[in-house]
Amino acid sequence: MSFTLVRRAVPRVNRSELAVPGSQARMLEKAAASGADVIFLDLEDSVAPDDKAQARKNIIDALQNLDFGSAAVSVRINGLDTHYMYRDVVDILEQGGERLDMIMIPKVGTPSDVYAVDMMVTQIETAIGRKKKIGFELIIETALGMQNVEAIAAASPRNESLHFGVADYAASTNARMTVIGGPSPDYVVLTDPLPDGSRSSHWGDMWHYAISRMVVAARANGLRPVDGPFGDIQDADGYRAQARRAAALGCEGKWAIHPSQIALANDAYNPPAKEVDRAKRILKAMKEAAAEGKGAVTLDGRMIDAASVRQAEVMVAKAKLIAANTKAAQAAVPKLADQRKAASR
Repeated sequence: MSFTLVRRAVPRVNRSELAVPGSQARMLEKAAASGADVIFLDLEDSVAPDDKAQARKNIIDALQNLDFGSAAVSVRINGLDTHYMYRDVVDILEQGGERLDMIMIPKVGTPSDVYAVDMMVTQIETAIGRKKKIGFELIIETALGMQNVEAIAAASPRNESLHFGVADYAASTNARMTVIGGPSPDYVVLTDPLPDGSRSSHWGDMWHYAISRMVVAARANGLRPVDGPFGDIQDADGYRAQARRAAALGCEGKWAIHPSQIALANDAYNPPAKEVDRAKRILKAMKEAAAEGKGAVTLDGRMIDAASVRQAEVMVAKAKLIAANTKAAQAAVPKLADQRKAASR
């Protein structure tokens, strides 16, 4: 391992991250009882300009009065290029109480964007004597942000996660598509002619590079990489496929822009029981090997060594964290059920 040690961000279960417009008070109530691992209350893209002030009030009320159970709660503020942002930060922190866990910063382009919000948050926390330190979620959704993603990831000790904002990223890079997430029929590989003269085409994942680069920057700085939205809420199979591709690259979770996507995300990012069991057997086998003075052994016909141990430890730790979070969520079910019933009236 390098002599430079990576400081890990606050450990949170982040399989599903539900986006909720702050302008919709009833949706805030339903979101609190949704079962998502993380809930972000939105002041930015989903809120019309004329509704920004009321959305801010709705979110403050929700933070003060709703029971979000074991979910982590974040607020997406408006961009630094708007006149809404400073009031978002000041009002939410000064009036929202201690329930807020994180602030989500959209369209981060440079490390100084993070520095600016960090300065404001630090001053407010000190002024009001806030007990819980606010973490940052950063959305990489522009060409500028992707160019500077490594420096952005290291810009503040408050940083917890990087998110891929696919729609704005597509617009920023002039990608030829109008859907939010998923593949493009133009991004294909055409095979050479077969003996009968026919040719096959294979769809590719046009977001592979962007997500992979974000994952590397996040992990190198101890942060959680999170895949962003998938716009077709009726295409469960498409959502599941995108979530699994991102998980294979190292993402921790995915946004849910509709409650129906929460279970899909949780399922896609749950470590399969079979893999967790194998990870435990790897740790056991290597422990026995170490006692015998061996550095590598075979398990199920495959070689395992110190690198296998690190992979297994990550898998087992994630499974334990999810199990603990699930237990806490189940303990909160009675209160959330009452809250869900009230929200449906």
